Amino acid sequence: MAIMTASQARENCLAALETLRSSKVRSVLTVLGIVIGVSSVISMASIIQGLNKFVQDKVESLGSRTYFVSRFPPGSDPSRWPQSIRTRRYFDYDYADFIRQAAPDVQIVTTFGTRGFFFGDSNLITNGDRSVEKVIVRGVEPQYAEAIPLFTVGRGRFISAFDQEHARPVVVLGAAINESLFPYTDAVGKTVRLNGDLYEVIGVFEHDPGLFIGPGVDAFAVIPLSNFKKVYPEAKELIMAFTVPENVSLQTAQDEVIQAMRRLRHVPANKENDFELSSPDFLSNLWNQLTGALVILTSVISSIGLLVGGIGVMNIMLISVTERTQEIGLRKAIGARRVDIRLQFLVEAVVLTLVGGTIGILIGAGVSTLVRTFVPSIPATLSYLWVSIGFTISVAVGLFFGFYPANLAANLDPIVCLRYE
Repeated sequence: MAIMTASQARENCLAALETLRSSKVRSVLTVLGIVIGVSSVISMASIIQGLNKFVQDKVESLGSRTYFVSRFPPGSDPSRWPQSIRTRRYFDYDYADFIRQAAPDVQIVTTFGTRGFFFGDSNLITNGDRSVEKVIVRGVEPQYAEAIPLFTVGRGRFISAFDQEHARPVVVLGAAINESLFPYTDAVGKTVRLNGDLYEVIGVFEHDPGLFIGPGVDAFAVIPLSNFKKVYPEAKELIMAFTVPENVSLQTAQDEVIQAMRRLRHVPANKENDFELSSPDFLSNLWNQLTGALVILTSVISSIGLLVGGIGVMNIMLISVTERTQEIGLRKAIGARRVDIRLQFLVEAVVLTLVGGTIGILIGAGVSTLVRTFVPSIPATLSYLWVSIGFTISVAVGLFFGFYPANLAANLDPIVCLRYE
């Protein structure tokens, strides 16, 4: 087994760099494919990794032990629902009371209703000559903020039991709505018109622009569920959220809720549920589906770039073998073995691809920094893992595409090489 000494490795690296220097244009075109391939892999990986953390943080802010019960599958396209889902009965406002009694292992059960553009409704909230459209109006109970921590009040207060009991016309505004309606004053204590009705602003939520796949808390105007029921009787789509204590089995609590819902909705024992139970993980699953196509596209672009770069490396190494035929013959004549020649050219090929890979990694790091700086909502993060993968890809391409030229050089006849002109 041949072992390359440090001096031999240094000489081979210098020979590879000399090859790059002597044929600048050819070398640039050779490593360009490697640069494109590695930089696209690094850039997209850093962006997706940052987004994955962003999505996971959002999921956790919805409550790691919070679950939802709805009439329809969350995150799905209504146009694709089968008739069995379309014809399901709406939920009633008193479902939560029954579940609280029938599911002792559940901590919080709360109902909320929504009136938004995704249900075909339009909302308008105004303050004097200022207005905001595409507001999402949500009716909630006082326990809602505890069940879904994402709805955190920054100023003022949340809906109280007194507000719910008396169906008071009070509202908690999303930060973006507040900034649009009250750019210079504090909204708490002021009055706004929500779809023509007067409401007192009792609080403002913490800033939350939401995910790229849906609106955030910034777009919400939250009112008591009792007031929502009175003002918007046509908004029948209700959803329930329930939380499970840390010391209780998730499966046990879910089974209790499912059995309670089946009794409420008189579902026969041999029939499937006519409701959906889901966790915030559906956001992660939806995100994974959305990024799947992006990952495939990036893989295709990277593969093409690496293939082009690899072919370029093979080409430049074949030319190098031809140009240095006499040198190869001279080295063999003074005792160089085939393995020495092969290692020399393999190292040169690897150095070529490592130069391209290093440039690609630097470009990828630059892209992730720019994205993180100018688009803070996309926290692109460059990890050491993907830097290592970038270097590994570069070395692998060099070895794979450099082996044939290196082997060709190693098998040359020294006598023929010395006669070569």
